[in-house]
Amino acid sequence: MKIRLGYVAISKALNITSSSTITYTNYVNKKYTTDKLLEITSSNLDSLKEIMIYNARNNYHFYRLTSKLVPLATHNKVNFDYIKPLKDKYKEIAKIIKEGHLRVDAHPDQYAVLNSIDKKIVKNTIEILEYHYKILNALDINTPIIILHVGSMAGGKKASITRFINNFNKLPDYIKKCIAVENDDKVYNIKDVLELCNKLNLPMVLDYHHFICNNDGEKLEEYLPKILNTWKNINPKIHFSSPKSRLKKEFRSHHEYISSDDFIKFTELLKPYNKDIDIMLEAKAKDDALSRLVRELKYKTNCEFIDESTFLL
Repeated sequence: MKIRLGYVAISKALNITSSSTITYTNYVNKKYTTDKLLEITSSNLDSLKEIMIYNARNNYHFYRLTSKLVPLATHNKVNFDYIKPLKDKYKEIAKIIKEGHLRVDAHPDQYAVLNSIDKKIVKNTIEILEYHYKILNALDINTPIIILHVGSMAGGKKASITRFINNFNKLPDYIKKCIAVENDDKVYNIKDVLELCNKLNLPMVLDYHHFICNNDGEKLEEYLPKILNTWKNINPKIHFSSPKSRLKKEFRSHHEYISSDDFIKFTELLKPYNKDIDIMLEAKAKDDALSRLVRELKYKTNCEFIDESTFLL
């Protein structure tokens, strides 16, 4: 089985950002027009292009886009076309993605709460999902994936999951096809999310760190095959991170790097399923954490590395 490692949004090796933004207050007070927003977006796309070139040349095949590529894209008082005026830039990046055989996906931030009891938040969540879909579509991603948490627990788990299902069913089909759901670190554990994904025929993203933080004593090895089988036409995706410290108040936070010992123990659980898997490393050191983990795996294991981020298990 082949394991590909990925990182999130920022490359520590490059002194650039694809997340430059502007506040709505500054946008209004300085009397900017949408030309300013397009200027910032264009700069972000230039940076994203460089990141993709860097990823392709270093054989980093798995990458998560920033949610801040387009400033104020989902603000309810701002409306502008951030695709057509910059279509050539998207096409350039799409070409790099295709030629580099890169997997690129998206994970909206905490403001995306599809099962909120507040209709305004649900409306904004749908706009956030539309935004991510437009970006992935402009980048010509064949099988776009947008990852969500179940979200709110207002009214209890059962009612909250019902709201998620009801609101999910109101989404356009092209967005429904993109959604994957991830277990979280406080409320919705792997059992909850797996049941939800099976009901909606959605892929489930296992977050190992969240599982450690939030479980009811479930044995992961009993759930792994069921989770992996929710993925049909694309490699299963797993999130892996290490706690900032063993202190209770910091355990849920992400460490700069990945504990290679914990990672090795986890990969031992994956071996019986002989299925190619992509693992997103949610570490604050980003690509530095990825390369450090690879060096430690080469030292501590006999895994056969195909390239800088891919190995056979």
